[in-house]
Amino acid sequence: MTDDPAIGMSLRYQLCFALYSASRAVTDLYRPLLDRAGLTYPQYLVLLVLWERPDEPVTVKELGTALRLDSGTLSPMLKRVEAAGLIRRQRRAADERVVEVRLTDAGRALRAECAAVPMTIAGGLGISLDDYARLHRALEQITNTIHGTKE
Repeated sequence: MTDDPAIGMSLRYQLCFALYSASRAVTDLYRPLLDRAGLTYPQYLVLLVLWERPDEPVTVKELGTALRLDSGTLSPMLKRVEAAGLIRRQRRAADERVVEVRLTDAGRALRAECAAVPMTIAGGLGISLDDYARLHRALEQITNTIHGTKE
């Protein structure tokens, strides 16, 4: 970076653009892997949350919190994942305002098909696993600092 305001306002010096470009590039790495599984990247993220608790329901609110998405964004996506037969949504009997999401057998089975995705992505980044871990920690720190959370 530089103290020269004219250079500092150049696109190539903008952190936001570097993060945006990197995010798109990483998502491009995921696309062919997830296409084989019939998933979009956001659907994969939903399934990752559900695979952490494969035999327990997860509420839409919990999914939204984990993925930092509002229900208006999440609900249509969940409809598509349900239509694909990977999840089942159901209102909680004790409180019908709460919608629970559960994996179907097909959703559980898809986990094995996607098991190689994380290491394939790590290899596709062209950085060492140590650099991968450092980058991951730095990105989490940025997110947590901005959102005022600790995870």
